[in-house]
Amino acid sequence: MSVNYGSKRIVVGAHYGLRDWLSQRITGALMALFTVILLAQVIFKRGPIGYDLWAGIFSAQWMKVLTFVVISSLLYHVWVGMRDVWMDYVQPVGIRLLCQVFTIVWLVGCAGWAIQVLWRL
Repeated sequence: MSVNYGSKRIVVGAHYGLRDWLSQRITGALMALFTVILLAQVIFKRGPIGYDLWAGIFSAQWMKVLTFVVISSLLYHVWVGMRDVWMDYVQPVGIRLLCQVFTIVWLVGCAGWAIQVLWRL
C-alpha cells in the first residue's frame, strides 16, 4: 500500500547556491587582496599623497590589468547579490525581469566607464 503525503516537489536549481556562494567568497577575497596591495603601494611610496602618486600607481600596465580584473570581480559580485535580492523580494515576474535588465545595463555601463578611466591615465 503506497501512501502519498503532501505534493510531489520537483527541486530545480539547487546546485546554483554553492556556485554563487563560492563566487561571492572568491571575488570578495580578490577585492580584499587588491585593497592590501593598493594600501601597501600608498604607504610605502615616498612623497605627498596626491594626483601624481595615484597616477604613478596606476600607470603600470600590470596595475591597470589587475584593477580591471578586480572591477570585473566587483561587478560580478554585485550581479550575484542583486540578482538574489530581486529573486527573493520582487514577486511579479515582469517587474523582476525589468529590475534584472536594468541591473545588467547599469553594470555593463560601469564596466565601460572603468575601461575608459583606467586606460586614459
